[in-house]
Amino acid sequence: MSKSSKQSKAAEDEKELETQQQVDIPEAEDKISAEGAEPNAAPASENVMEEADATDKALVEKLQKELEELKDKHLRLSAEFDNYRKRTLKEKSDMLKYSAEVVLKDLLPVVDDLERALQAIESTDEITAVKEGLSLIVSKFNDFLNSKGIKEIEAMGSELNTDLHEAVAKTPVQDESQKGRVVDVIQKGYMLHDKVMRFSKVVVGE
Repeated sequence: MSKSSKQSKAAEDEKELETQQQVDIPEAEDKISAEGAEPNAAPASENVMEEADATDKALVEKLQKELEELKDKHLRLSAEFDNYRKRTLKEKSDMLKYSAEVVLKDLLPVVDDLERALQAIESTDEITAVKEGLSLIVSKFNDFLNSKGIKEIEAMGSELNTDLHEAVAKTPVQDESQKGRVVDVIQKGYMLHDKVMRFSKVVVGE
């Protein structure tokens, strides 16, 4: 090999070595930079996780507090409703128990009159006076019923009305005009305002 060739080859080898060194230097720098960054990256990641844990913990505590408040509110509402139900039942019971008080109180004078009539029957032989006394009591009692909206159902001589009358028997009649009409009242009927309290039990002509 000539001297010039040797010099040329040596120059090429030197150039190739220089190029290789230039490539290796950035890689080494990147590696060093990455290695130097790793210790700082770990604390940053830990801080993020700690913040997330703190947020989750605060949220859980908030939800638990809200749950406890809802439970307490539910218990108070349940207790209030139970007390209301008991109070309502008692008021309803008292209302049913004493609803007839006013009506029965107004009946007491009629009872007084009946007792006086019985005493009069025992101490007198005058039937006429007894009849007048009893008639007065009946009249007074009817006035009491009328004051409460209770009225007698007119039945005698009227046509049979199944909305007001209950036909318990039929009887032959001579008068054609009496057929299908009430010819006798076995038991009087009464209405409370527009409602039938008791149907009149009647005998109908046929």
